[in-house]
Amino acid sequence: MRVIPAIDIKDGRCVRLRQGDMAQETVYSDDLASVARGWQQKGATWLHVVDLNGAVDGKPSNDTHIEGIVKAVDLSVQVGGGIRSIETVRRYFRIGVARVVLGTVALTDRPFLEQACREFPGRVLVGVDARNGKVAVKGWTSVSETSAVELIRSLEGLKLAGVVYTDIARDGMLAGPNLPALKEVADHAPCPVIASGGVTRMEDLVAIQSLGPRLEAAIVGKALYDGKLDFAEAIRAVRS
Repeated sequence: MRVIPAIDIKDGRCVRLRQGDMAQETVYSDDLASVARGWQQKGATWLHVVDLNGAVDGKPSNDTHIEGIVKAVDLSVQVGGGIRSIETVRRYFRIGVARVVLGTVALTDRPFLEQACREFPGRVLVGVDARNGKVAVKGWTSVSETSAVELIRSLEGLKLAGVVYTDIARDGMLAGPNLPALKEVADHAPCPVIASGGVTRMEDLVAIQSLGPRLEAAIVGKALYDGKLDFAEAIRAVRS
């Protein structure tokens, strides 16, 4: 299982939010390229980059910063936040992004999701962000009536790279992952699952890995930036 550092971008800076609340941010750096290079030096093979402004605004707001990250490192970069058109998907791939994460549109614009999977098979992830089991959209500012499992089941047949599952209540809270929800998602997913939200300790990563081979990776943010989790040790824990 891979451990993927997160770089969440708001107003051109690397931040972490509490439960996705744009008003509750901790700023870690305004030098995004340096942050990315730091993760590469520590042994990362992937980065998970989120345009937080884009997620709320519905269009990319930090794409020039993201391009700077892609150029600064020799890593695979997956990007999400505000990707609501096929033109945006194409542009991100042109600048060297490895995979895109489609969130809101997976629920609201199925034809777009299908087109993206047809044009870029195996390079599209669906971001399933859940609050109390229901799918949240528009940068987590609203919650739908669709359950996470219902959405995940509907992805059968698409040529996806996988699903990024985030439990919003755990995100940025250092409260540990929601293992029962993750197991339910993994049991129903027709593709690999990447866990996100709540990872705090080495034991959390081992517990996620124990849920089975469907769990391809875990995205970690706040615990790494706050020094609660050592990245090199985290990599070793899921390899052993």
